[in-house]
Amino acid sequence: MLYIMLKSFDKSHSKNDLIDIINTIDVPIIFSHSHNKRDIQDKLLQLFESDENIIFKPNVYKIETLNDLRIYISNPNPKKILSVKDKQVIMLICKEIVKFCKNKYIISKTNYKTIRDLEDDMLYIIQFGDLPSVRRVCRLMNDNVQKSQIWTPIISPQVRKLLDEKEKSKKINPSSIIIKKGDYNIIFD
Repeated sequence: MLYIMLKSFDKSHSKNDLIDIINTIDVPIIFSHSHNKRDIQDKLLQLFESDENIIFKPNVYKIETLNDLRIYISNPNPKKILSVKDKQVIMLICKEIVKFCKNKYIISKTNYKTIRDLEDDMLYIIQFGDLPSVRRVCRLMNDNVQKSQIWTPIISPQVRKLLDEKEKSKKINPSSIIIKKGDYNIIFD
């Protein structure tokens, strides 16, 4: 029974996703980038079968033990849920909600009949927080003085990690001017 559970790697996890997970949580597996996805999965299977009691440090994936890793890999990748058709629908909803926000939150200037219809669409799209448009719409809707609730997009661990790294890099190198005072001699020939 345990072996059957171990064999179930969800196909939505790409080779790069597996490598990112392994590197982020420091899984004790030795691999090279020349290995293919199947090789990396086999190495993970060997680790699962070894019954080692490994506890990982806190990470963006919220994986603490080998069992958590096994469950995460057996479930669909949260970053790759959308089809092209679904993404188009979400983008259209985002455009309509942005129009609502840009028109000073007046419902009559949109295609929505009621605020409830708009909130239903918001409840649908917040689960796709990996899309920048969804995060923007949530920010705009949270700026509404008459908001009925706070809109928080659901973001996958991979995108959360990228956003955190981007935020850190902005704090490290803030753009500013450096002024130095002193006596300077300028000589022209």
